[in-house]
Amino acid sequence: MSGALLHTVFDVLAWLGAAAAAYGLARQGLRFPAQSFALPYIAALVFGAGLGAYLFGSANLWLSGQSGIARSVEGALAGGIVAIELYKWTAGISFRTGARFALPLAVGIAIGRLGCYFAGLDDFTYGTPTTLPFGHDFGDGVLRHPVQLYESAAMAVFALFYVLAVLNRNAFVITNGFYLALAYYGAQRFLWEFLKPYGTLIGPFTLFHLLSLSILLYAGVMLATAPKARPLHERAVA
Repeated sequence: MSGALLHTVFDVLAWLGAAAAAYGLARQGLRFPAQSFALPYIAALVFGAGLGAYLFGSANLWLSGQSGIARSVEGALAGGIVAIELYKWTAGISFRTGARFALPLAVGIAIGRLGCYFAGLDDFTYGTPTTLPFGHDFGDGVLRHPVQLYESAAMAVFALFYVLAVLNRNAFVITNGFYLALAYYGAQRFLWEFLKPYGTLIGPFTLFHLLSLSILLYAGVMLATAPKARPLHERAVA
């Protein structure tokens, strides 16, 4: 099976995994704001995520001296955040609606990054050369950091942490899970960017370094201003 086909297979598995995670949360009795299920909300999310994915993915490709069009999961995440915040502002929605996306986000990235790994050199998500024993040869005889696996493992750890928090009815984690996921994702992604062959934008920092810091800052502000979590006997999150 070709790398591109494997990537597509894992993309589908990532969506299925995210859907299964969302279903699992519903089975735990957690209720989420109805607004996050509304068609206009979903439309804004899909549009923003799609635009961000191609905008940032392609920009990073060009900054790295490559031609063509590319997608980025981090770009999709940033685009989706901006689109939803704009939608909420225009719709007069003042409360938070992202809680139900925490586990699906972590599971989706953990699975999806495996597809990036199997896609090989054509995917341009591999790491810089390394002499470490777990370096991977993607087909050109050079051992590189398998950064896709690093990110997949990191997000799997967050997913496990979140599941344990849900099972223990941790009100803060359940209510603010999406922003915790964003903060964790931004921090780990910032670190892995030092192990990628991307073109720099400011000093040693790539476009995704700056995007990771932006996501981390957004998550930090949202966590710092988070309202008090609702009592768990209500089994509701906002």
